[in-house]
Amino acid sequence: MSEPTPLPVEQLHFAMPPVHGTPEEERAHRKERLAGALRLFGSYGYEDGVSGHITARDPEFTSCFWVNPFGVPFDELRPEDLVLANAEGQVVEGRHHVNQAAFTVHAQVHLARPDVVAVAHAHTEHGGALAALGEPVEPITQESCAFYEDHTLYDAYTGVVVDEDEGRRIATALGGRKALILRNHGLLTVGDSVDAAAWWFLALERSCRIQLAARAAGKPVLIEHRDAVATREQLGSDLVAWINYQPLWRRVARTF
Repeated sequence: MSEPTPLPVEQLHFAMPPVHGTPEEERAHRKERLAGALRLFGSYGYEDGVSGHITARDPEFTSCFWVNPFGVPFDELRPEDLVLANAEGQVVEGRHHVNQAAFTVHAQVHLARPDVVAVAHAHTEHGGALAALGEPVEPITQESCAFYEDHTLYDAYTGVVVDEDEGRRIATALGGRKALILRNHGLLTVGDSVDAAAWWFLALERSCRIQLAARAAGKPVLIEHRDAVATREQLGSDLVAWINYQPLWRRVARTF
């Protein structure tokens, strides 16, 4: 029996980020993905009381951002529950309040990074532990290489962020990178889609967990600079993050 003939490449289905015809379509898509990412964070146990947010820039009113409402459990969120707030944290659409302390940071990151669609921040166990050490993620796994020279440490702690100046300092520390470790606080990631920002957060939390486990067991072997850079170039783009996130999106989409 002869080997089956492979299908032509053009007949194979490969998901890519959608292109939207109108701002209304793109807004609905971002809100759906935002609610899904928040539900996913809830399933991973990333909820910490009223702390933790993911924000998504509105495609039409680009200085306004969709965000989860104050005090509503992540795993209950639907697109219609989301709140639209302006850069000052004032609600312009929605029925709930916004956590001003968290939104201060998100708004300043969005304002400093026009390329960023979404910002994710939550208080997680392993991200918080590495942040308490005041250390960055090291290139010790393939996954962690995605963050090699593309994340940094905000080496200060000033309590709950409630003023714009502190938010701007955090945004400045992030610069053009995809992720930031806030010392004694936690993790923050950004992306050109909700999917990418959420994936980077999940990947960064896992990288923190593996680094802590490896250090507890012995001395991790670092991947050499040239190989770490090459791996980052292969795996570190927002498109790769979007692709990696799609199985998770399919899983969480069934909960709506």
